Amino acid sequence: MFCPFLLYPITYLPMKIATCFSLISLLAFAPLFADEHSPLNATVDSQPIQAQAGKPLVSYADVLEQATPSVVTVYTSQIVTVGQRQRLPDFLRQFAQPVPQMEPNSGSTRERKAPLGVGSGVIISSDGYIVTNHHVVQGMRGRQADEIRVRLNDNSEYVATLVGSDSKTDVAVLKIDVDAPLPAITLADSELIRVGDIVFAIGNPLDVGLTATQGIVSATGRNRKGEILGPGSYENFIQTDAPINLGNSGGALVDAWGRLIGINTAIVSGSGGSIGIGFAIPVNMVLNVATNLIDSGEVPRGMLGLFPGDLTRDMADAFGLDSTRGALVNQVQEDSPAESAGVRHGDIIVKVDDTEIDSAAQLRLVVSQILPGTEVELTLIRMGETLVLPVTLGSLNGKLANKVGAQSPLEGVALRPVDAAARSSFSIPEEIEGVMVVAVAGDSPFVEKLDPQMVLLEVNGEAVESVADVERQLVEGSQNRLYVWAKGTKGFIVFKL
Repeated sequence: MFCPFLLYPITYLPMKIATCFSLISLLAFAPLFADEHSPLNATVDSQPIQAQAGKPLVSYADVLEQATPSVVTVYTSQIVTVGQRQRLPDFLRQFAQPVPQMEPNSGSTRERKAPLGVGSGVIISSDGYIVTNHHVVQGMRGRQADEIRVRLNDNSEYVATLVGSDSKTDVAVLKIDVDAPLPAITLADSELIRVGDIVFAIGNPLDVGLTATQGIVSATGRNRKGEILGPGSYENFIQTDAPINLGNSGGALVDAWGRLIGINTAIVSGSGGSIGIGFAIPVNMVLNVATNLIDSGEVPRGMLGLFPGDLTRDMADAFGLDSTRGALVNQVQEDSPAESAGVRHGDIIVKVDDTEIDSAAQLRLVVSQILPGTEVELTLIRMGETLVLPVTLGSLNGKLANKVGAQSPLEGVALRPVDAAARSSFSIPEEIEGVMVVAVAGDSPFVEKLDPQMVLLEVNGEAVESVADVERQLVEGSQNRLYVWAKGTKGFIVFKL
């Protein structure tokens, strides 16, 4: 079963995904990527929930009867190549728990369809568009699942097409072809939810069947700086105490009127079960990502071209500020929109247009949600003076990333040595020395292997401290071995250059 991302302690724990073998019969494969798609036609209700006096409501049955039919179960599988295994002798079989893998017999192999797991999804348009999590449809070793099947509330099953998937927000869009309109859920405006609002989590935990649990909105705007979704991601979660368990990933978080306010994604847990700390992606973010994936197959994101950091109390005092709110500019990239606009290191950005900025993570999130080419006004504090600078945003995967990546020995990958600015911006410990991945272009051959903020420690067994070191140690035409650090975890990445 696909689980929400599991975090314990809150700092970081790699995602755990438990799998269960599907009991449904698997039919023929269908293409997973569609070339053309009809536009998304979702129903949005922007009315805020009203806190009403009077007699307390004793049942939400009508609300759940309205919302539950819009929630589906998502089954995924992948084709794997396996060796023809020798049979264990009977006298050894009693000791094999589980049976160990034997060497392939005469090099013979075969392909089989391996179930990956079970997750949930939500119907957002009557013509068959469904949203779920990226990690629900992701297969082994970074591949997408080879087959995705969807089971509706009436137990009918369909092979789904993967319209698009965005790992940076953990949102994926599926499409099923249907003859009759589906029960699409109504979308709320997630900007209007408040702490204390009653919510319900609907999904298929542990593949027991569609299940609804109740709680409240515990917090909004939760951002763990990539600890939940990984480096380079965009986190802006709704936190809830509604129980969320394995298999709820991609399911619905609805309000007391049965409207979708979020997609259940992650939990904090030491055991894999709910302890009352769950996270959902706000529906406004989901709708923005889904619309772009349907329209163009990608999510355009604006970029300033700077490295922001958070202000500590001591830093705020040193800059003569009364508050730690804002994003401190540690470094401005050369030839970036920020440099062209006159932004300098040491500036504190406190507002983008009319949106107040509280942290570096919020600055990055806000800018990413604005289309490239848009002119915005940055309000910043410089040496005690408030300035307003107009900036035309670049593209996160555009010319700047490609230009820097062109100077890199890794095609489409922007690299820079780890320095004080990088440590401050990305919380890199002092003992970590190496070369940091700044950006990876969307068409880079390393897009599935390297992530922004990852630090290269060694290349082919030799420590690296500069981009030149990386270039010297790489070997063309051979397998190369990178030893990397990412969010407190070290490991190896292997690729052929």
